[in-house]
Amino acid sequence: MAAKTIAELDLQGRRVFIRVDFNVPLTPAGGVSDATRIRESLPTITHAIERGARVVLASHLGRPKGRAKPEFSLLPVAAYLAEALGRDVVLADEPAGDGAKKVVNDLRDGGVAILENLRFTPGEEANDENFSRTLASYADVYINDAFGTAHRAHASTVGMVKYVSSKGVGFLMDREAKMLSKLIGDVQRPFVAIIGGVKVADKIGLLESLLSRADAVCLGGAMANTFLCAKGVPMGHSMVETSKLPIARAFLAKAEAGGVRVVLPRDLVVATDAKSLTGTVIPATSVPDDQAAFDIGPDSAAEIASVLSRAGTVFWNGPMGVFEAQPFAAGTIAVAKAMAQLMGATTVVGGGDSVAAVHRAGVAANITHISTGGGASLEFIEGKKLPGLAALES
Repeated sequence: MAAKTIAELDLQGRRVFIRVDFNVPLTPAGGVSDATRIRESLPTITHAIERGARVVLASHLGRPKGRAKPEFSLLPVAAYLAEALGRDVVLADEPAGDGAKKVVNDLRDGGVAILENLRFTPGEEANDENFSRTLASYADVYINDAFGTAHRAHASTVGMVKYVSSKGVGFLMDREAKMLSKLIGDVQRPFVAIIGGVKVADKIGLLESLLSRADAVCLGGAMANTFLCAKGVPMGHSMVETSKLPIARAFLAKAEAGGVRVVLPRDLVVATDAKSLTGTVIPATSVPDDQAAFDIGPDSAAEIASVLSRAGTVFWNGPMGVFEAQPFAAGTIAVAKAMAQLMGATTVVGGGDSVAAVHRAGVAANITHISTGGGASLEFIEGKKLPGLAALES
């Protein structure tokens, strides 16, 4: 990656604006329920503090749609961060304006401040010129450590960057780019991709790109229903993207012509709806008219495990079923455990539910790399240039 890392930049006494991804889930009581993303950026923040920087953190949280809403305030994040760092963290009462400017100007060497939710103003997502210039006025050095937003051309990831002469990436962003780059170059083979989730439309670009690189593609989740249907398999009232059936057929034909193995579910866990307390395992070709598929079955999970057992490189994105419901979580958990058993292989997991699965299965420590960005990791592996990275290389 052409961009410099934070370790290569002079930070002493300078205002270092770090774009972080603190879009974390909150508890009903207003605390942080999962601080993974905060913890992942701590090395970058700590490095800046130790080098005598005046640290200005910026993030979004949730979808406030350009308006200040108390339920999307970064106050719980600031409180968690202060405890994690063992020092005061000052929260500005706005993302930009006189209040934010004062908080930044009052910083001393080694001090830390965080701007209020960037999406409290429509200028963030609109990549507004004025908002970009205002954010840039708070920075002597710009650091992007928010891989999860690197595929978005927003003011804090792209617009402000051209107005800051000294810029680079944090340790998290650097690690993400290096690890994911291993999946688009010369990989250790066989290269197996496991793609789940809901919509073919969201991942067809990724699937198409894998045809020239992967040796096998294992499909699961509701997305697999569309591919099964494309092969003429009746799917009952399972979710099927009928408008994407031609795309699915074309993909299967290209895979066969290119010698890429496509693994579709052999059996499925079906029920009347996703709220059912139990599911029934049946062959994938036998979904009743009044039932729908909500998970892959044990034979399908075993076949994926068999394919993985010979893999040299594995990328996984998307659950195998309705993972959040206990009756339909077994397939996703089985895939997580199968990946964790691989010795000597490079294993990469991206996407919220997939990441949650490896943690829930207790095998996160056995995965080579767990990406903090779902959409960003997909676009990176697809071969797209992420705007947040491109801005740093210009």
